[in-house]
Amino acid sequence: MADEQSQVPDGTAVRVALWRAMHVQVDSPPHVIEDEIGLQLAAPEEGWRRRPDMDPRGTSPFRAAIVARARFIEDLVVEQAGHGVAQYVVLGAGLDTFAQRRPDIAARLRVFEIDQPATQAWKRQRLIELGYGIPDWLRLVPVDFEAGGDWWRQLSDAGFDPGRPAVVVCAGVTMYLTKDANAATLRRLAGLSPGSTLAMTFMLPTDLVDDADRPALEATKPQAQAAGTPFISFYTPQEMLALARDAGFEDAHHVPGAALAARYFAERSDGLRPSSGEDLLVATT
Repeated sequence: MADEQSQVPDGTAVRVALWRAMHVQVDSPPHVIEDEIGLQLAAPEEGWRRRPDMDPRGTSPFRAAIVARARFIEDLVVEQAGHGVAQYVVLGAGLDTFAQRRPDIAARLRVFEIDQPATQAWKRQRLIELGYGIPDWLRLVPVDFEAGGDWWRQLSDAGFDPGRPAVVVCAGVTMYLTKDANAATLRRLAGLSPGSTLAMTFMLPTDLVDDADRPALEATKPQAQAAGTPFISFYTPQEMLALARDAGFEDAHHVPGAALAARYFAERSDGLRPSSGEDLLVATT
């Protein structure tokens, strides 16, 4: 269905959603996160699990990395909601399903999902078709980034209150943007109300990726290029921390992918472990 409707959302967003569903369908419990709603949204063709990029064994490290970051972000949002933060912003939301999976938490927040207009129109239609609807506390914010859309203004127009703390998440986005664009985003977010938290993923340079994971990472680069979404920006942890502090974040720290592996996969007996190559920046105002 995604390919039939003007090819929205993009293939990367669909792949992430399908990997999250595969974690439930093919990996042994306990599951790091349980999310098959993205699969419902994407409604892929029959036989989707036979796609080369869905090979259960070959893609298991990527699948584990995707569910690890999703769980980390969800834990962070739940924690901050418990501290009274009432706004949650997802930059490059794609097929994010937090609002549908965790209405117990999401209904206490105002959730803003930002993405391209075609993706947002498609997602709105699918949520209605599947019976989830669009509750008042969920705001799908369409921003035409390619035409220079002002996401901050459109976020405010959608009801975001810059005078109140927020959790802002940007996962799987920075590698597709220039370093200037990422720096500009960080400068904007550093102006959030005190008590706000940012979680942002970033890709490591090849020489910092574990030897075992390096060939697979290198193989994905030409695939991303061919799909029209080339990897542009890579950061060492020190570079990302410096970028955040230069942008105005006084408190910024690095969360390595290995820490997520230790937190969410340590007791597994099936050998499922996340690949290296993507780490997180967590910064607060």
